[in-house]
Amino acid sequence: MSVSFSSRELGDFGVAWVALGVAFTFFVLSTVSRSFSPFALLDSAGTGLLARVFLVSMLTVGVAFLLHELAHKVVAVRFGQVAEFRADYTMLALAVGAGLAGFLFAAPGAVYHRGRIDQREQGLIALAGPVTNLLLIPAFAPLYLLPGLLGEIGQLGITINAALAAFNMLPFGPLDGRTVRSWSTAAFAAAFVVSAAAAVVAVLFVGFPY
Repeated sequence: MSVSFSSRELGDFGVAWVALGVAFTFFVLSTVSRSFSPFALLDSAGTGLLARVFLVSMLTVGVAFLLHELAHKVVAVRFGQVAEFRADYTMLALAVGAGLAGFLFAAPGAVYHRGRIDQREQGLIALAGPVTNLLLIPAFAPLYLLPGLLGEIGQLGITINAALAAFNMLPFGPLDGRTVRSWSTAAFAAAFVVSAAAAVVAVLFVGFPY
């Protein structure tokens, strides 16, 4: 199995990663201060907060998204598919605008694949994304125990990955849960219960650093 990336795909990954980091940064700053505006970033305190939140967002929200999509691609290629990520620039612009308005919304794009495939393989490709997010939770957990910036990264990493796994396992529309459920009700039920439980625990007992 050889996983390769076109220059366009790498560019789409990069743009989506940065746009999600910006969107979540604006969302956090708007939530922390309802009087937030871009002009507040012109002073040193505002610039410092912006840089800190953006760094944490890129290393948590951005990584959660990036590895989720990479998992879809890797498993698709494993099953002989031609697979590439494509960013949705309209949705990314809406995500940044929503973040600035104090709302969290993100539909950055998707991995598109083609080739002969059966329902089981389709289900496993879909399942790979949420499972990756669940596996990232224990990866971020040790950082949660540390003070300062590393603790913030750990805290947000746990919560974001749990929330992303649970959201994507919903059996509606283009979400992964619908594809998994079409393949196997048992696999869907197991993944959904684990993801939902992780999200509830993360939101209630870990929360957000800001």
